[in-house]
Amino acid sequence: MIFETHAHYDDEKFDGDREELLSKMQPGGIGRIINVGSSIETTKTTIDIAKNHDFVYAAVGVHPSDIDGLNEETFAWLREQTSWEKTVAIGEIGLDYYWDKEEEVQKQQRYWFKRQMELARETNLPVIIHSRDAAADTMNLMKEIHAEEIPGVIHCYSYSPEMAEQFIKMGYYIGVGGVVTFKNGKKLKETVKKIPIERILLETDCPYMAPEPNRGTRNQSLNIPFVVKQIAEIKGISTQEVEDITWNNAMKLFSKVK
Repeated sequence: MIFETHAHYDDEKFDGDREELLSKMQPGGIGRIINVGSSIETTKTTIDIAKNHDFVYAAVGVHPSDIDGLNEETFAWLREQTSWEKTVAIGEIGLDYYWDKEEEVQKQQRYWFKRQMELARETNLPVIIHSRDAAADTMNLMKEIHAEEIPGVIHCYSYSPEMAEQFIKMGYYIGVGGVVTFKNGKKLKETVKKIPIERILLETDCPYMAPEPNRGTRNQSLNIPFVVKQIAEIKGISTQEVEDITWNNAMKLFSKVK
């Protein structure tokens, strides 16, 4: 069975067939799914999906591009959601300088990233970190707050193999999805080759980032075997080994999952 560690089934792109698609997951070999909040609103819809499907769990958090929805009142609400039995992580949180170039906006991103990291520490939950075009600031902030004390995963990893090794030294996992199958995904392929498979998690980020041969279409968890096959080829091991090891990795990190 496959553990899908990062999905967004509450996205409007699934509005037409969400329940039908989710009903195919376990028969199709997808044993567990973490649906990940990216705003206050999508955290609410994420929780709703997890309530209605026993194999789906929730990550609660606010993506750096959606921090406009964060204030002390909504942050207090977010904190309340961490006590729910199926809330298994804080995420997705982090920094995204690709879309947000203004220094004041980036400053606010760093502030709320730090607050949500501290929330994870207080509630003993792992984090799911989004970092795009913000490698140095992500690493510096994590060092500043002693992120080695807060377990987590660097989701949709896009930096160098060397930086991946730095994150791993801090105890972090590396999230690997469809990009590893792309012809222009050389950097991620090199990262997968260099790091221990015991530090890799499988993910889709669906409905985005569908792997080859389905690149450009709506992504979903049943595409993960294409990612598994690519990792197995890079590592020189069987697809079953990839599934088994990454399942165990995810169960270790997301320890509230049953």
